[in-house]
Amino acid sequence: MFEDTYKVLVEEGDGLYKEKGSKFIAKAFAVHSEEDVKTRVAEFKKQYFDARHHCYAFIINPDKSCYRSSDDGEPSGTAGKPILNQILSKDVTNVCVVVVRYFGGIKLGVPGLINAYKTSAREALDNAVIIEKTIDEVYSVIFDYPLLNEVMRVLKDENLEQQNPKFELNCYLEISVRKKDADRVVEKLGRLYGVEVNYLKTV
Repeated sequence: MFEDTYKVLVEEGDGLYKEKGSKFIAKAFAVHSEEDVKTRVAEFKKQYFDARHHCYAFIINPDKSCYRSSDDGEPSGTAGKPILNQILSKDVTNVCVVVVRYFGGIKLGVPGLINAYKTSAREALDNAVIIEKTIDEVYSVIFDYPLLNEVMRVLKDENLEQQNPKFELNCYLEISVRKKDADRVVEKLGRLYGVEVNYLKTV
């Protein structure tokens, strides 16, 4: 069955990991675009200007179709990828995790780096507040005023809120329906003679 839920952060989380003098400060926060990521990463670089590395990973969209990671000068695959894997294992989206490293003078080696970035990222995600949301489809419903009661009955039966209503001789409103229920609701409204239902967007 198609998954019509996804998890997002509603509160940021922090993580901290120390090893051999190196300090890894992690922050998990919500993002909605690559522009958001750029802005926040730039803020971290400013805030922790004296840190050696500012590594991060992000995933965006309910279907997790947009993702990227950055090692920011660490050996390839030792920072960004472990951070990204923690986001994937939490099954969360619209999220970015930044891990800032202060170098302690002793090299940790590849396994040590992977563990440090993984552990600090996981702690930040564990400390964040994550909720589950449904993927909803938004439709416009257009009909003549005499059909108002019948349309409202369907909305009441399906427990749907109306949005942006305009009740004149020709009426207009929008409804937001959970993806898995959308076909049934559209068919129900479509059975009312004179009601026009149009898909607007998925949110």
